[in-house]
Amino acid sequence: MIHEGQIVLFRFPYADRREAKLRPALVIRQLPGASDDWLISMISSQLSQEVSSFDEIVSKEDSDFNKSGLKFASVIRIGRIAVVHKTIWKAPLARLALTV
Repeated sequence: MIHEGQIVLFRFPYADRREAKLRPALVIRQLPGASDDWLISMISSQLSQEVSSFDEIVSKEDSDFNKSGLKFASVIRIGRIAVVHKTIWKAPLARLALTV
């Protein structure tokens, strides 16, 4: 079962959509309707990509980091979102405390 705040593996496309990279993504919210589509946000270990006052850093000091399934401190790239059907992601990893 999919939950808001869950981290999943997803082949997230680059902006040009020619290639994609398997990476963790944060499940933000299920979209309304019967389609079972979900809004997800890309997660990157490249902390230098953080947009200050916009993106969210998940650090090893966070209380839920060990449960996140992430290997490194990471940035949730709020500007890098996608709408996907739940059958597209590869595997759920874990879950973060999420306030939407």
